[in-house]
Amino acid sequence: MNLVIIDYGAGNIKSLQFAFERLGVHAQLSHDAETIMSADKVIFPGVGEASSALAKLKATGLDEVIPELKQPVLGICLGMQLLCLSSEEGDTKGLGIFQTRVKRFSSSVKVPHMGWNTITGLRSPLFKNIKEGAYMYLVHSYYAENCEEAVGHTFYEIEYASALQHKNFYGVQFHPEKSSISGERLLINFLNI
Repeated sequence: MNLVIIDYGAGNIKSLQFAFERLGVHAQLSHDAETIMSADKVIFPGVGEASSALAKLKATGLDEVIPELKQPVLGICLGMQLLCLSSEEGDTKGLGIFQTRVKRFSSSVKVPHMGWNTITGLRSPLFKNIKEGAYMYLVHSYYAENCEEAVGHTFYEIEYASALQHKNFYGVQFHPEKSSISGERLLINFLNI
């Protein structure tokens, strides 16, 4: 399988590579449009700040490449958020795959939301053989609002979309590569889509 992790300088890339290695799958890092477009599966990672991450995508033209991808694409954390319409973080216009907006948690809760939390309302091939209410590992200050494309939810201050799906695009707010057995199962499910 030709698996490519988009390398645009905003990533949890090494931990993702190691997670796939444990599954016996080599994940190639690339920022080359041709390499990404010819992959069987694409991972769109992200850690950091939305506006600077989007600027890095624009600098390489990947902001135009990613929305045109036809193979299964998995956005993780900031990668998922950048696939949304917009983010309050840096007043950022997103890539517009998921029809929802990313907002900041209020000051009435501890931010970032960091640690283990449950995912519920699971309805996607991503969650095959993952139990309702499974725990996943999260680190984030911004969340995607609930919408029709939500295929998993988490509660922290409010219920938000912790997993999204639209056509060949999937997104998860949590870090499957740091989420033990359930996270590993999700990565296997993505590879099997």
